[in-house]
Amino acid sequence: MLKIRRRTAFAFGLLATVILSANPMQAQTSQAPAWPQRPVKFILPLGPGSGADIGARLLADRLSMRWGQSVVVENRPGADGIVAITAFINARDDHTLLFGPSSSFVGHPYLHDKVPYDVRELAPIARVSSTLVTVGVPPSLNVTSLADVFALARAQPGKLNWATITGVTDIIVAGFLKSAGLEMTKVPYRDMVQALNDVTEGRIQLYVAALAIVQAQMQAGRVKVLAVTNRTRAPAAANIPTVTEAGFPALSFDGLVGLFGPPDLPDDLRARIAADVRTVLADPAIATRLNATGQVVVPGNAAEFAAAIEEQRAALAASAQALGIKPK
Repeated sequence: MLKIRRRTAFAFGLLATVILSANPMQAQTSQAPAWPQRPVKFILPLGPGSGADIGARLLADRLSMRWGQSVVVENRPGADGIVAITAFINARDDHTLLFGPSSSFVGHPYLHDKVPYDVRELAPIARVSSTLVTVGVPPSLNVTSLADVFALARAQPGKLNWATITGVTDIIVAGFLKSAGLEMTKVPYRDMVQALNDVTEGRIQLYVAALAIVQAQMQAGRVKVLAVTNRTRAPAAANIPTVTEAGFPALSFDGLVGLFGPPDLPDDLRARIAADVRTVLADPAIATRLNATGQVVVPGNAAEFAAAIEEQRAALAASAQALGIKPK
């Protein structure tokens, strides 16, 4: 009788082994830890009230309901995004994520003598939105298209001034002007609001900035927006063409905004977070709120986000090459 019991126990054990071997995913799933197990933190390289900040807080609020854990947004502006990036990397925590524009780090090799982090520590998880970037002029310039502006610049070399924020946008615009053989004078600003004031007064003839910055002046008729640099038109300004539609595809670039995590984050968890982000962004109320801040909802998984960033890197590298700038 004892031998029969032993044989029966052995047979059941062997059967269980065969079942688990035939369906290893079932075994792994049962052992996979739940996530999140505690509050999640989004670190932002921008200050409160920015478009990315508003987007992060909208997303955090909805995700906290889905995840059953609070999602905290921590603003860490400063040093061209490096403060936030190093804070994220040094956390070394799968519950601490970086939320913000890829431009916070894509331009660093061209702008800083030494970058205090390894870009491989920033692993894309999910794309969230595109920041809308406008190309505007003062109404006093009396032009109706980008072609008019550049024709005027070609006829008056060095007479027209331009301004934009330092970083990716700066290099893209400067590279385009160099490649096109256009001589325009760059005016540097620390305060882009002051630059906008100079546009309205006619002292700056070409101004490239986020729609959120120029929207009020555009609606008041004090700035004429001729194009957006994004691939698609802005819902908030559907009558304004893209730079590609205007005939200048070399000026095209998107402000990519999304979530980044540590490189050792499991692929299945990365995919799950991206799926949750996509579900939240499917709510029309979220899209409406983001549109009002000068953004367009563009959800994407890790692979899609990474591909968009690489495309942005390639465009930046081409502009930098035209300017004779090499990564430092």
